Amino acid sequence: MMRYPKSGGGWPAVWYTLRKAREAGGIFKMWKALQSKNACKTCALGMGGQKGGMVNEVGGWPEVCKKSLQAMAADMQAGIPDDFWSTYSVPQLQKFSPLQMESAGRIVKPLLYEQGQDYYRPISWEDALQRITRRLSDLSADETFWYFSGRSSNEAGFSLQLFARLLGTNNVNNCSYYCHQASGVGLTSAIGSGTASVVLDDVEHADLVFVIGGNPPSNHPRLMTTLMHVRQRGGEVVVVNPVIEKGLVNFRVPSNVRSLLWGTKIATTYVQPHIGGDLALLTGIAKRIDEMGAQDAAFLEQFCEGHEAWLAELRQTDWGEIQRKSGVSRAEIDEMAEKYAAAKNVVFSWTMGITHHEHGVDNVQAIANLALMRGMVGRPHAGLLPIRGHSNVQGIGSVGVTPQLKAAIFERLQSHYELTLPTTPGLDTLGCMEAAHAGRLKLGFCLGGNLFGSNPDSRYAAEALESLDTLVMLNTTLNTGHANGLAKETIVLPVLARDEEAYTTTQESMFNYVRLSDGGPRRHDGPRGEVEVIAQIAAEVLGESGPVDWQAMADTNQIRGMIARVIPGYEQIADIASSKTEFQIGGRTFHQPQFSTPSGRAVLHVHRLPELRGEEDELRLMTVRSEGQFNTVVYEETDIYRGQDRRDVILLHPDDVQRLGLAENDRVEVSSETGTLPGILVRPFEGIRAGNALMYFPEANVLVSRAADAKSKTPAFKGVLVRIHKPTVELQGVS
Repeated sequence: MMRYPKSGGGWPAVWYTLRKAREAGGIFKMWKALQSKNACKTCALGMGGQKGGMVNEVGGWPEVCKKSLQAMAADMQAGIPDDFWSTYSVPQLQKFSPLQMESAGRIVKPLLYEQGQDYYRPISWEDALQRITRRLSDLSADETFWYFSGRSSNEAGFSLQLFARLLGTNNVNNCSYYCHQASGVGLTSAIGSGTASVVLDDVEHADLVFVIGGNPPSNHPRLMTTLMHVRQRGGEVVVVNPVIEKGLVNFRVPSNVRSLLWGTKIATTYVQPHIGGDLALLTGIAKRIDEMGAQDAAFLEQFCEGHEAWLAELRQTDWGEIQRKSGVSRAEIDEMAEKYAAAKNVVFSWTMGITHHEHGVDNVQAIANLALMRGMVGRPHAGLLPIRGHSNVQGIGSVGVTPQLKAAIFERLQSHYELTLPTTPGLDTLGCMEAAHAGRLKLGFCLGGNLFGSNPDSRYAAEALESLDTLVMLNTTLNTGHANGLAKETIVLPVLARDEEAYTTTQESMFNYVRLSDGGPRRHDGPRGEVEVIAQIAAEVLGESGPVDWQAMADTNQIRGMIARVIPGYEQIADIASSKTEFQIGGRTFHQPQFSTPSGRAVLHVHRLPELRGEEDELRLMTVRSEGQFNTVVYEETDIYRGQDRRDVILLHPDDVQRLGLAENDRVEVSSETGTLPGILVRPFEGIRAGNALMYFPEANVLVSRAADAKSKTPAFKGVLVRIHKPTVELQGVS
């Protein structure tokens, strides 16, 4: 175990920055890379672009975080040497940790693995592309699926989804189905838009910010600067999380001398519901606001529908039920309601602690209900903010990477370009995995990401991918998906990072802001740009006589011209490369109560409160990222903020450790209805609410079932019921 820090950020972050810079070739080299005019490669906060890589959307500088340093250092690694592939067999790679895979270096040559062989082997680009085009030409389109990560550009995403549809399939989906899809579905049903209703400046000027089910100090560190500004202006922050995260208690922002030296208290109120208790808690806050008469009755009447039924349900919901199903006391709920009632400008933010449940959409709708109750949507400095992960996960969805295209995009593609597009429903991400497992799909094409590592039920995921005839993956570095769940023929194509591409690309932030990336000098000779790879494959498979000139689609300016004509709100993208004028997408930020719902009014939803899961001998488990990782990518084995020196651990409240007859560093077996993980270390952790447990993603995915929210198809990575079994005494102790 490590010593717990007293705060997040601070001098350890500064020393870490210097160390990573040295590893990447020196401080000047890293500084130059971070200053380049490219959107940040990590979270979707909206860093970089034409103002420089360390500038945020309100002009703040210098904004540096460990996540961006880690991603940049990974891209600055040396290339993987050829003898790596003859040294390490696939069975050996399967024993590599996520960190070992990431640290192996940059992929610089196309790779081929064939079932029955023990090793990958480097092949030529010509051989790799011929294999892919031949397989695509031989298959029915609906025997394929197309998966997109949030790392890629708008141009690559639009181009590849268009290629897939012209082949004839809508089996097109992206990684948001495993993270914030519940936010998109929930928000669209409530306010008519599936993205944030605020801009960064709104958050800066709020006098109360709710941070629900998230850990920004680890996963979105630059957001801590904004929360610091809220506190310095006298505002308050209410944190709702089953785990007390150090950085949400106190954070030292390195770019602010006062905060660096003395720290900034972040949470003014910190409430710990049980895992899965958020919906009941949110309902309780709303019920108390109603009892206080603090709702905006005029706003509800004029701009909302469904509020009468919702208020009636609130009034008949029993306080005992709310407290039992949330695990939160009446006094704590009252305190939060009083703070909300007293605030004039309130922003509600949340992350996957809200979406990763079988009732994830209901959770998001409940947050929207609470915001609408006091008219906190459709006005400056107040609104709804899903804190999204990858830097362009929102843009990928905007440019058409969904199973079914939005009606406006579908119509414009057909009318402007005389295309014939498929009208089948298409499969979401989990649906594609299930179809592959059943043998109905033959080829998977993954534009970035780690599809294996992102999936619940790791055993099932491996079986599904192994059932494919061909799996194609475009990546910069290795991940666990390159060793597990390999198809009969697996092809890995090395691609360039966005700051190495020879052309400009764009990305969209969580605040609906489209930023331009200039690209830059390549670091290795072998990798190619994603856009040119897609164009070459499409040209070979579809030919040159169709309605789309795929040779021309190797030019991102050409792609942006198409995007401007068919994607609503993206009209300004056509000349962004020449104008250098970045823009916010119109119609998404609500500074007036004008909602894009069918009725033009916001909608409040009534919910049934779910029971807290678990029996006496079970724990509610949530899988989480560590301070040293980003999504499935692990950069460090340590988790500084939680005081952990390794990842094969289960964190339990000391009361649960004692109740279960365990001791610190006992080796145990953790089991669920889906799978079992042996050899896990017990670690007492006072920060977690008793009755709950915490383990690291993606290693704990073997315990997570494929149960998903019915409305969004988002898997329930939180609230997994587990039991702990103590093995025989000779297996005890740390090794």
